[in-house]
Amino acid sequence: MNRDVMRPAGATTDRVMARLGSSLHVKGEISGNEDLYIDGTVEGLVHLDERKLTIGATAKLTADIIAGEVIVYGSVKGNVRGKGKIEIKKDGSVNGDLTTAQIIIEDGAYFKGSIEIEKSAEKEADKNVSSRTAPAPTAAGAEPRSI
Repeated sequence: MNRDVMRPAGATTDRVMARLGSSLHVKGEISGNEDLYIDGTVEGLVHLDERKLTIGATAKLTADIIAGEVIVYGSVKGNVRGKGKIEIKKDGSVNGDLTTAQIIIEDGAYFKGSIEIEKSAEKEADKNVSSRTAPAPTAAGAEPRSI
C-alpha cells in the first residue's frame, strides 16, 4: 500500500506526532523533539521547545509547559510558554500565566492568569509600521489629563 496516500495533507516525514493516550498518567518531565498530543494526565513539566503541543479534550495537566505552539482543548493548571502561539479552544481551560508572541482565546474558553506578549522579529516590523501611524492629530480641547 502506498504510504503517501495515507499521509494527511501538509504532513512531512520529519514532523512526527507522538500521542499520550487518555488512560495514561505521567508524573515528572516530558521533553523531546517531536509534536505531542496529550489526552491523559500529566503532572510536572512538558518541554518540547520548538514543537507543537496539543492538549486534548480529556487531558488534565498540572504542569508548566514550554513549546513552540500550544493548543488547549482540555485543562491546564500551570504556566504556559508558547514561543510562537498559544490557543485556548472554546472548551479549554488554563489557570496560569501565559507567555507568547500570539494568543487566541475562543469564546467559551476559561482563562485565569496573566498574559505576556513577547516581541518577535515579525512584531518589530509591525512596530515600525504602527509607529508611523501612531501620532494622531489631537482634537481641539483634547488635552492630556492626569488621572
